[in-house]
Amino acid sequence: MGWFPESEAAVTASWVESAGGSDFPIENLPLGIFSVGERRRRPCVAIGDFALDLTAIADLLDAEWREDLSQPVLNAWLARGTEAQSALRDRLQELLSDERYRDDVEPQLVGQTEVRMHLPCIVGDYTDFYVGIHHATNVGKQFRPDNPLLPNYKYVPIGYHGRASSVRSSGEPVIRPSGQRKVPEVDAPEYGPSRRLDYELELGIWIGEGNTLGQPIPVGEAADHIAGYCLLNDWSARDLQAWEYQPLGPFLAKNFLTSVSPWVVSPQALAPFRRAMPPRPQGDPEPLDYLREPNADRAALAIQLEVTLSTEEMRAKGLAPHLLSRGSADAAMYWSAAQIVAHHSSNGCNLQPGDLIGTGTLSTDSDQGLGSLLEISRGGKQPIELESGETRSFLEDGDEVTLRAWCEADGAARIGFGECVGRVVSA
Repeated sequence: MGWFPESEAAVTASWVESAGGSDFPIENLPLGIFSVGERRRRPCVAIGDFALDLTAIADLLDAEWREDLSQPVLNAWLARGTEAQSALRDRLQELLSDERYRDDVEPQLVGQTEVRMHLPCIVGDYTDFYVGIHHATNVGKQFRPDNPLLPNYKYVPIGYHGRASSVRSSGEPVIRPSGQRKVPEVDAPEYGPSRRLDYELELGIWIGEGNTLGQPIPVGEAADHIAGYCLLNDWSARDLQAWEYQPLGPFLAKNFLTSVSPWVVSPQALAPFRRAMPPRPQGDPEPLDYLREPNADRAALAIQLEVTLSTEEMRAKGLAPHLLSRGSADAAMYWSAAQIVAHHSSNGCNLQPGDLIGTGTLSTDSDQGLGSLLEISRGGKQPIELESGETRSFLEDGDEVTLRAWCEADGAARIGFGECVGRVVSA
């Protein structure tokens, strides 16, 4: 019925001093792929201020794991599923807490400021959903004030297939896309750089164990197929999108770049922060049977989300980034991660290890938690004022957007996701 541990077992403090109180305590241990100096890409885990080279400590790990944990991507490892991931996690917690192993492990810690992080997986497929109901409502009101949500929204998790080849790890420059754009007062479109470039605050879901073509994943088993989570920014050219999206949906407005944070935060690390899905408003339909979540009381994740903006002028003046939004994922999602995975495979579609799924933009029901500039600026009608005296309706060249996420709860260690950063450069 899905892998939902009641809570994390008590863990002895790590001998890595920077782990305590950081986003990457011993209770987190997210996986990633890094390189440094002459070393090729290899798997690691984050612990405190460091990345621990897993290939370099292979002799301390299960012999059956060593080949998969020496690859330059995590696809083969994630295919092993939740039991292997839990076993590796237990072993790493032992190595990082027991002083007996310190002399062997400590030399393989590399400062995170010294490493380059890469995409954790070869992304075979990328699918973006639209499960943030407040975002869908806010955007719908701009186009259909009297009917913001189309009739299918509360029955089916809406999604579209994105472009896997342009998924990149945090830090990749955001080259302003060009395409056709048409303003209402002219008869024909023109081609040129987007004038309404935007970010979208999302969670990414990494698929672990896949399914056979033609064999859907039951919703009660879908959690077993989720290897972990990350932050995801589905950069969007709103002017290109407005012209091209009918009748088939997003295309050039979305496929030029999708940014993800580099760490795969495991479901095990997030276990203490599972919450009940928000109750559906009175009058909303119940999910169809294949989407009826048997673990609804623990299907949501209380992940705190934050977005900041720094312009070129702000950085030159030494000004702190401007806080654009702060909210919580569990208050934003109409469909759970398990429902997304189950629906994606419900027609027999085969998901594969390393596939990436976006939740869609996550906005709360308040102005403090909006997940895009399209919403914050009311479609460009209400520009925001920055500490530098500048205003923004959409992103300008030199603007840098940073997504952050973390979980906090009484009696549990803080679990961080790291950052997802992108800076806009001219077309």
